[in-house]
Amino acid sequence: MTAIARITLLSVVLGLSACAVQRPPVEQPTRPPIPPSQPSTKPAPSTAPSKPTTPAKPAKPLPRTSASFAPPPGGNSHWDPKMGVYVLDDQPNTFYRQRTYYRWDNGWSRSISPKGPWEETDIHGVPGGLGRQFGQ
Repeated sequence: MTAIARITLLSVVLGLSACAVQRPPVEQPTRPPIPPSQPSTKPAPSTAPSKPTTPAKPAKPLPRTSASFAPPPGGNSHWDPKMGVYVLDDQPNTFYRQRTYYRWDNGWSRSISPKGPWEETDIHGVPGGLGRQFGQ
């Protein structure tokens, strides 16, 4: 037998054996409905006061770094998971991801250094989370 025929035969046998292993669902016997009871002369039990709820645990602080992307070299920054970039703490509207800095100043620009030189780019030249955050 050729190898292809053996593989095909083995696949068919395994596929059909899976069908044989499954059992049909067992139907539960139906029970007759319980007749309604006579009205009781006993008063209804009062509801017990509920236990005080425990306050929710405070949210975990956001990570300072990403598991997938390295932080910018030599700069104070924190990882923003919604935008998917590092936010530079020292420079407003300046971001970093994969060896590229991005800056928003009524339009996008990018650079390989946080000090520039900056080249203009459009929404397609920045990570997706940044574009969604700044609404362009």
